[in-house]
Amino acid sequence: MNKPNMEVTLGDVKLKNPIVTASGTFGFGREYGEFYDLSELGAICVKGLTLSPRQGNPPPRIAETPAGALNSVGLQNPGADAFILRELPWLRGHAVKVIANISGNTAEEYGVLAEKLSDAGVDMIEVNISCPNVKAGGLAFGTSPDSAALVTRTVRRHSRVPVMVKLSPNVTDITEIARAAAGEGADALSLINTLLGMRIDIRSRRPILKNNMGGLSGPAVFPVALRMVWQVKNAANLPILGMGGVASGEDAAEMMLAGASAVAVGTVCFSDPCAPLRIRRELEEYLHNEGVDSVSKLTGAVKPW
Repeated sequence: MNKPNMEVTLGDVKLKNPIVTASGTFGFGREYGEFYDLSELGAICVKGLTLSPRQGNPPPRIAETPAGALNSVGLQNPGADAFILRELPWLRGHAVKVIANISGNTAEEYGVLAEKLSDAGVDMIEVNISCPNVKAGGLAFGTSPDSAALVTRTVRRHSRVPVMVKLSPNVTDITEIARAAAGEGADALSLINTLLGMRIDIRSRRPILKNNMGGLSGPAVFPVALRMVWQVKNAANLPILGMGGVASGEDAAEMMLAGASAVAVGTVCFSDPCAPLRIRRELEEYLHNEGVDSVSKLTGAVKPW
């Protein structure tokens, strides 16, 4: 059998392979670029961007947990303008798709960010709707179908590139949010964002994070992420970037069988910087062993009982 075709399409964006780096775990790629050629990746989803620079939350703000990590980094970033000036030109020196993750306090801020970044030439916008809506008493946009629809509609109106909405798992029914985003013109969905968690140091009796709670990621959340990808694929017929604890080629294959068109790799990069390339290689080996000539044939091919 010939080498399997690893090309996929995510919301009209063609990727040379389905392995994407998850926002918040890969910075802007400079550090990982010292380990390997970033052009080997399908896409880089950069660190979350806001209109103004943010210092993030005070430390301690990241800690290991069994089979994962808790973080409350707080969207530390240099701001969208600094990214466009300094980081995007460097990324454009690599043959890799660039996905800009955006966060805002109001729908209007999301719109401004989408316009700036799409005009600057990113390939796709990923909309983080797990941010507090200051006009709605601080509730996260992603917890309400109405607010998710509002942000999606606003970004879609201002963006000149495909729009992917990142869904929060910290909701009663993630399919409601997915349908709301799909109804307002989202080109793709990404899920899951981190699960809200907490740990306590029993000697100091203080939470291990200064913010008390944080987002749980890593292998511990994989079964939850897989379940939600499958549910969303059946509820909203949009391309999905599946993520949440992917640490091997087999995990990536599972995500795609559940309905993902591409797979994001995140927390595992902290312990294995070359994990994205290893996972791509393992996925390719799986396809070869199974006699599958194209990775895209995995998407949604699960056979439920």
